[in-house]
Amino acid sequence: MSTPTAPIRSYQKHPFTLGTGPASRAAIGLIVLATDHTIEHEWHRIMQLDGVALYQSRLYNSADINPQTLSAMEKDIAPATALILPGQRMDVVAFGCTSGAMVIGEETVFERIREVRPGVPCTTPITAAQAALKALGAQRVGLLTPYVKSVSDWMADYIADRGFDVTASTSYEHANDNEVARIDETSIRASVLEMGRSSDVDAVFVSCTSMRLASQVTSLEQAIGKPVISSNHAMAWHALRLAGIHDALPQWGRLYSL
Repeated sequence: MSTPTAPIRSYQKHPFTLGTGPASRAAIGLIVLATDHTIEHEWHRIMQLDGVALYQSRLYNSADINPQTLSAMEKDIAPATALILPGQRMDVVAFGCTSGAMVIGEETVFERIREVRPGVPCTTPITAAQAALKALGAQRVGLLTPYVKSVSDWMADYIADRGFDVTASTSYEHANDNEVARIDETSIRASVLEMGRSSDVDAVFVSCTSMRLASQVTSLEQAIGKPVISSNHAMAWHALRLAGIHDALPQWGRLYSL
């Protein structure tokens, strides 16, 4: 039996040039909790901008949200940061946990990130929410969270200690982060509308990166005549601005025109 003859193929080595890649304007790093179902989905929708690239890594966390499990994440922030394009340019790094940033401390979160990325601009959802409320000129805040009451009350105090008046607070009192992402948009809408229509509220802040709000921001703002932000929504805006991206994106609400 004869051995089959291998087909003759032509082969060439072609020259090439290197361009700027997908991050010609900004490279944004995002640390996502292991249990988060929502933030990447919302950020990818918001950041559909030529030359702006988003790179993520995941950080282990417990689905049971309490001060002990939140503080335990600190040790994993630097390793999670290190997984995002090692040795390559990064313009901003964002840490995707609102309550975790408060328990650990915003500045401590930044210190852990900068162990790997010295000098990089950083943000967290609560850092971004404060920047957003100031930019919007909102003093009296309506706060909506999924957390158990003790965590919600602590968050309201945290925001108030930083110069805002939390005039209304509403919570779903649910501790399982995997299920928080399944709180439907109809429920969130009803809560925002009720809170936002109060004369004592200048703006509504929906806290928790698992809460789905971004797609409803403009319609909610039209309904109540006031700004509405969320953890994901505000932090995406803040990350873009820290990276020097100032494109007006009014389809994402009042904040994105600032």
